[in-house]
Amino acid sequence: MGSVSNASLSPLPSVDRDVAARLRDALLGASFTADGLLDLLGAPAYAALARSETVPALRATRGDTPLETFVRLFLLQQPVPHARVADVLPVDACLESGWLVRAGGDEVAATVDVRPYGGPDGEDWFIVSDLGCAVGGAGGIGSRDEGVVLGVGGASTTLAGITVRTPVSAALDLGTGSGIQALHAARHATRVTATDLNPRALHITALTLALSGAPEADLRQGSLFEPLRADETFDLIVSNPPFVISPGARLTYRDGGMGGDDLCRSLVQGAGERLNAGGFAQFLANWQHVEGEDWQDRLRSWVPRGCDAWMVQREVQDVTQYAELWLRDAGDHRADPAEYQARYDAWLEEFESRKVKAVGFGWITLRRTDSDEPSITVEEWPHPVEQPLGDTIRAHFRRLDHLRAHDDAALLAAHYRLAAEVVQEQVGLPGAEDPEHVVLRQNRGMRRATKVDTVGAGFAGVCDGTLSAGRILDAIAQLMGEDPVLLRDRTPAQIRLLVEQGFLDPAE
Repeated sequence: MGSVSNASLSPLPSVDRDVAARLRDALLGASFTADGLLDLLGAPAYAALARSETVPALRATRGDTPLETFVRLFLLQQPVPHARVADVLPVDACLESGWLVRAGGDEVAATVDVRPYGGPDGEDWFIVSDLGCAVGGAGGIGSRDEGVVLGVGGASTTLAGITVRTPVSAALDLGTGSGIQALHAARHATRVTATDLNPRALHITALTLALSGAPEADLRQGSLFEPLRADETFDLIVSNPPFVISPGARLTYRDGGMGGDDLCRSLVQGAGERLNAGGFAQFLANWQHVEGEDWQDRLRSWVPRGCDAWMVQREVQDVTQYAELWLRDAGDHRADPAEYQARYDAWLEEFESRKVKAVGFGWITLRRTDSDEPSITVEEWPHPVEQPLGDTIRAHFRRLDHLRAHDDAALLAAHYRLAAEVVQEQVGLPGAEDPEHVVLRQNRGMRRATKVDTVGAGFAGVCDGTLSAGRILDAIAQLMGEDPVLLRDRTPAQIRLLVEQGFLDPAE
């Protein structure tokens, strides 16, 4: 999520890539990495940091090793003696460029949070954010200002995990914040463009990229698509926008500033014309559940022309739960009780005026297609999944292309393979001769489960890519004493479902 500028926030370091490289070398030399932190702090203190609890980490860093110095300086915001820092850092260069400031006496302090962050292929990256916002996501450490630029949170890692990762020419990160998505995109995109309404966020993104040893990005100030040229298109668009549905936009790092879910709708609808053929746009979003309206129809209406869509609702909260979550996020529950009640009431009044009964949260993926009949899948899936899901999402759209191109006759002529780590479960009374039903269950990706009949189970079990679907059905018909023509007529719908949900993959 991006944010807006605020003059009360501390000055930021200059984007001097030479100093950043020297700082990076020092941090890596001290094992100031995700693995190094876990080894130093131990699992309980490391987990406590993610909950914004610092006491266990303070106790674990009472020594004078370089790693303990860096943890106290950059993660715990503790002043450290100048001489101690000079032993492990190019301290003069860090003071001159603004990574450090003198804190009185002979101590120095960090001006930004720096959090070690492990890349998908074992890269040692660093996410820069405003003080108090490196750990615990939006919870942060200590007080927070409405203009802060947040570090890594659960939403950031979720979006990074679901993003399709294939080599592309141009990627766009909308509302870049501290640059997490831009950093991921730099691994597989020739050119990365990042936008944010807040120049402070763009500056912090530049610091994140420099300190992580990643290429520079094209950073542009403005809201969402506004900074782009009229003819600019991309192969990948990602956004973790300020999607919170709230009365007004008091906290601009999270509140969209438009009525209801209009910001998320505008973001999705505007992405279609910015995608190259075959390109993906992927977002996190909130959407309203409005009285008298099907929420799935609401989401379908967001999909731009010429795009396939896969929209997954991961969670639903009633309006009271939703208001309480975000009031607590802002620390309002610790404020004056009358002020808290007034803000709570304002949220409920806003929802009531819009006839909103609940709010959904989830993922939206668009893919630009040249098909005359785009596919739109809107589903609820609150169950555990296996991250990263980028390959699973890309495979979903590849299977859609296959099903679109194959009528029933072509489907029966095609060859399929059972997906990896699919198991069969039989459910029925103990001792019964036949199960009441058979379930196929995925242990990878979306981890779906689906009921099948004995034909579907037998068909899936035989699929190894060698025989066509029709030949397999003929063999099953012979074993079961059924008419093969009738079996061929009634089975394609079940095959389509198994392919669509990822239990079977085309063997092409």
